[in-house]
Amino acid sequence: MPVELSNKCACFIPLCPLVASCSTGSLSFFLPKATRSLRRLCAASNTFSLITAMLVSLVLFRQQAATHSIQQYLWARIPRGDVCLKIGFLIDPLTLTTSILVTTVGVSVMVYSDSYMCHDQGYARFYAYLSLFAASMLGLVFSPNLIQIYVFWELVGMCSYLLIGFWFARSSAANACQKAFVTNRIGDFGLLLGVSGVYWITGSFEIFELCDRFIELNSNGFINPIFANTVALLLFLGPVAKSAQFPLHVWLPDAMEGPTPISALIHAATMVAAGIFFIARIFNLISILPPTMYTISWVGGVTTLSGAMLAVAQKDLKRGLAYSTMSQLGYMVPASGIGASQSALFHLITHAYSKALPFLGSGSVIHSMEKVVGYSPTRSQNMFFMGGLRKRMPITGTTSLLGTPSLCGIPPLSCFWSKDQIITESWLHSPYLGLTASTTAGLTAFYTSRIYLLTFEGNFRANQMNYIGFDNLFPSENIITPWGGAQPESLATRTSSSVAPIKDMERNRVAETRNPARPPGGKPICEKAIQINSEPNLLYPQESNFCMALPLIILSIPTIFAGLAGVDPTQKVTGLDLLFDWLISLPSFAEANKNFENLTEILMSSTPSLSLSPTGLLISFKVYGQTNKLVNMKVFEESKLKNKNLLNTFLFSTRDWSINRGYIDYYYNIYFTRGLISISELVLHFDQWIIDGFINGTGASNLFGGESLRRGKSGRISHYLLGFVIGIILSVSIILSVSSFPIPPLP
Repeated sequence: MPVELSNKCACFIPLCPLVASCSTGSLSFFLPKATRSLRRLCAASNTFSLITAMLVSLVLFRQQAATHSIQQYLWARIPRGDVCLKIGFLIDPLTLTTSILVTTVGVSVMVYSDSYMCHDQGYARFYAYLSLFAASMLGLVFSPNLIQIYVFWELVGMCSYLLIGFWFARSSAANACQKAFVTNRIGDFGLLLGVSGVYWITGSFEIFELCDRFIELNSNGFINPIFANTVALLLFLGPVAKSAQFPLHVWLPDAMEGPTPISALIHAATMVAAGIFFIARIFNLISILPPTMYTISWVGGVTTLSGAMLAVAQKDLKRGLAYSTMSQLGYMVPASGIGASQSALFHLITHAYSKALPFLGSGSVIHSMEKVVGYSPTRSQNMFFMGGLRKRMPITGTTSLLGTPSLCGIPPLSCFWSKDQIITESWLHSPYLGLTASTTAGLTAFYTSRIYLLTFEGNFRANQMNYIGFDNLFPSENIITPWGGAQPESLATRTSSSVAPIKDMERNRVAETRNPARPPGGKPICEKAIQINSEPNLLYPQESNFCMALPLIILSIPTIFAGLAGVDPTQKVTGLDLLFDWLISLPSFAEANKNFENLTEILMSSTPSLSLSPTGLLISFKVYGQTNKLVNMKVFEESKLKNKNLLNTFLFSTRDWSINRGYIDYYYNIYFTRGLISISELVLHFDQWIIDGFINGTGASNLFGGESLRRGKSGRISHYLLGFVIGIILSVSIILSVSSFPIPPLP
């Protein structure tokens, strides 16, 4: 018998992780010693609470799919006059689908974090933050009105601040969480103004009620079109910051300073997904405003292309994936702007699983690399230190090999189906938008496969890097240029007599045996000494343990099959899923053959957009397919100077533009940060010299007058009599002098 639950049980979905977070946080605050001894129990309780929420979501989704009902449960909280603020929860397909996404990815991240954070002193605190993050996102998903959405919206931002800056002792992490917090405050202020404007127009905060009333008032001409579009764009400003859309995307790459499980959760199912969810929730309101829809579509289009171009030459593994998230979110926003909100939500789901898989895989790689190259992010996250890891980390490498073609848009993996729908809709709506989406698809295949090839293929390069010396490596890569082009040369000019120190003593010992001191008067050790990679005392990354490998295996399943759930094999709107149809038609060869023919027809119609992804893959493999040869940057720079043709100039300009983040942070620092600092200094001086000066001057004059009066009041009668006599004499003298002047007669 299948389990049946009342829809009122939906309140337990955000409540379970919230209770677990409060319990763990309270225990850590009041009983820190007991928490350290019960840390694994705290982690288990938080994980079990989110598993409970996931099971409830799955059961309610099954019931809702059978009934197709939309239910809303509200309780009046502030009934006073005409204002009645209600709290409650809303159950519809969008809510339950997003809830399943958040809980499934959240459970995978929690299981993964048990091993990734096991040596961290803030282990229990980390799980308390994780549960609060999941509870905030689930509360936002189930909110039926804008006020409740805004409250949980701010809670999501607060949790991201805590988790990005989890290692706050590092200045980079502290700066990153502050940057994310301040950038999101810009969008949140716009969202607050938009919520106020919607209430001014409709007189309601309830989602369905205000959308219907807004449509009715707009159709009857009672709303000023300029004011209506302004309010809608202010509402959209919140998702621009939360989902890292241009130009408020600058916080997303710096958010990689947090632990890698948090990066996976933020980029897959929580913070960035909140903006796309909010656009889908108010889609009925913004869909009747063409200027707003046009703006949304092109903001997303610019974000899509710029994110892909910023990712093509990144050295940091997590930062490359971060810009990939920015680009893929850009696909979802223009899809909503052209009216294809279902395709945007479809891509949100397929991308979430496909992106959580490489992010957790990158965490597995970084966790293993730290034992070899040290605990500096500039070393453990640098892809040029990696290579050949698929042989030494087979589970991580194989699962990443599944996630990479999915993000590239290769059928039959998940992201292909959703991305193809968006590209098709973009071409039908605007050729320029379609060209942007198609070009981005080719760039996505290039940089995604580049990340995989540099990380998992070729030979392991960290030992060679340590031999060369870390200081000589940056800012120019000695192993391979950002565009590839392996150019072998002797390392005589690059060899150092000592190796950059590694933190653990064993690595130092290995480095010393690997790089002996130069004999007096001898020549530098040549390339042949570096190619001895079979020595038993060399360190290599090893596969992560079961707790980190299991989520990778589980997430690979929806990465392969989730996209099939949104494809209609009959080319009609029947509501049947391709995967389900295949499972039902397995006993019947005729039905299976028919569905296969329909699938072939779908793929044939997708040939134009599909051709770009293999092109990007081939270019990436041509450039980065052989990463085991060393590159001499002097030869590279000379060839750069000699071959100044248009293509090379464009490639190097694009590389520099990508490495420097498009110079956007630079101009923000000049025009916004420094401008605000200058204005703040002017305000400070005005406050110190004008406001404080007036107040301090008034106080000083009163003090001086009081002191003068106090000195004059000595208490001696003789002094008072002397002053009285002097006053009388002066008064009489003045009267006599005045009376001595003749008074002119009156006319």
